[in-house]
Amino acid sequence: MSIHAINEQLLRAIGVGVAIVRASDLKFVFHNSPFSEWFGTPEKKQTLLDLIPDLDLRELDDVKQSGLRYSVELQIKPKRRTLVFAVTVSLTNELSDQLLIVECQNITRIRELESMIDSYSTMVERNTRELEREKERVERLLLNVMPRAVYEEFKTFGVVTPQLYKEVSVVMLDFVGFTDFAAKTDPTVTLSELNDIFTAFDRIVEQFGCERIKTIGDAYLAVSGMPDATPDHATSVAHCAVRFLRYLERRNESHPHKWQARIGLGMGAAVGSVVGIQKYVYDVFGPAVNTAARLQVFANPMHIVAPEEMKYALIDEFQVSDIGRVAIKGMGDMDLINVTPGLRVPQGSGRV
Repeated sequence: MSIHAINEQLLRAIGVGVAIVRASDLKFVFHNSPFSEWFGTPEKKQTLLDLIPDLDLRELDDVKQSGLRYSVELQIKPKRRTLVFAVTVSLTNELSDQLLIVECQNITRIRELESMIDSYSTMVERNTRELEREKERVERLLLNVMPRAVYEEFKTFGVVTPQLYKEVSVVMLDFVGFTDFAAKTDPTVTLSELNDIFTAFDRIVEQFGCERIKTIGDAYLAVSGMPDATPDHATSVAHCAVRFLRYLERRNESHPHKWQARIGLGMGAAVGSVVGIQKYVYDVFGPAVNTAARLQVFANPMHIVAPEEMKYALIDEFQVSDIGRVAIKGMGDMDLINVTPGLRVPQGSGRV
């Protein structure tokens, strides 16, 4: 291979500084412009070690003797910036005189890009984790305002189809004297109390397979039998109602603020759907909800009132006593019963 052929081959390497030196004295035979730009233009008497003093002379001697390549990374600072080079020295014996081919590749930019990629990857991983946390937070928030089955439909299709549920039961709880309490008490205390109580109610509702739909001020509304049908929906809400009152009784024994509540139960049809476009609320409408809301007004503090039609669904697990026929606003006359814990007892007239 001639010097001209070597030159043509090496000059095609873009971004590579190339120099050819004699193996005997390391003086330059050829160098290209990138090499001169990085290490300076070699003068007539200068050797390779004069321009690149960090090269190991013993390694260069090994190249001459064995023909093996010598590779090393070097740092130089031609101006203000430190550059990193990958330097490779190899031997060619195809000519009459032994020559060393020195290839120098500026890998500073590669290292910078690798660092940028690492930083970008770290940033992407961090952002991905933050997005996952945000997604989980949003999911928890949505699951607090709608049943999971409804949330899955909303997540998949972006809308929720209103559903008619023919047989559900509803429990509606309202606190006694809450308006006066809220007016006389620090708002922080009021909210703290409600948060503590409603959190306990949520656990009770979950325990009995019901679904908390919403709170309206101090009122608490939960249902059984939707979105999944439940054959014992009436007893489920009744158990929730009993446990609500028991919890309040125990809490009142050790807390300075005493809470009493009225509870109404309802049974019948209901429609459930997401309401709103920008602010989503899952709500329930229908006779069962209206009945529970109306009947809680007729309950004495710490008592549970239900329509007479729920009597035979509850009689095996609860004590029920007839209240009598009462005129319900917007619903006409309705036979009501009082529900208390315990097994069936002989029926008789009773007050709420």
